[in-house]
Amino acid sequence: MKLSIDKILSVILTISLPFILLMGAIRLLITPAFISLEYNRPGFPPDIYGFSQEERKQWADYAVNYLVNDAGIEYLGDLKFENGEPLYRQEELEHMQDVKNVVQTALTVWYVLLGLLVAIFVWFASMGNWRQLGKSLRTGSWLTLGLIAFIIIMVVINFNLLFEQFHKLFFAEGSWQFYMNDTLIRLFPLPFWRDAFILVGLLSLIGAGLILWLTRNVTTKVS
Repeated sequence: MKLSIDKILSVILTISLPFILLMGAIRLLITPAFISLEYNRPGFPPDIYGFSQEERKQWADYAVNYLVNDAGIEYLGDLKFENGEPLYRQEELEHMQDVKNVVQTALTVWYVLLGLLVAIFVWFASMGNWRQLGKSLRTGSWLTLGLIAFIIIMVVINFNLLFEQFHKLFFAEGSWQFYMNDTLIRLFPLPFWRDAFILVGLLSLIGAGLILWLTRNVTTKVS
């Protein structure tokens, strides 16, 4: 019985680790700190329609905070320009609602898997089966490295295609396409997303590499 449970837990750990690492990196980026880092990097395109750096940062922080707080869409819908015009068109607000649903669902799954990861670790530790734990972590880390390598290659070869396919996976056709002078595009131009994809990849690579380094000798131990 113990052996079958070990195998099941090992498979769960292996296949969930890439998502845990990726989502952990994404969560680090869903913060005002990343907005500041990105806006202040050399070469980041300015807003040609008139947002100052301070205005852009202010409105972007609202958008990012909306994704992880409990507020309704009025959190963004009530925002207005100085002339009283709404900051976002209705189509933009609807897309942000969709994005929030995806983000919060993914975060919920992430929290559950983190709890499961702790439980699996405790199980293997209590059984003294460090070899199986190490093997599962290493296999999951190698899967992560393969996935991230594919993503980074796609970013280099054709980021527009990757970005388009990513949106088609989660959102209805056409619901995520906007005019260049729409607020969402002004706050989050394509280079912002390209940098985000690259940084998520690099953070995930670091996480997977750290796990591989920490478990380099575990698989040789007798369970």
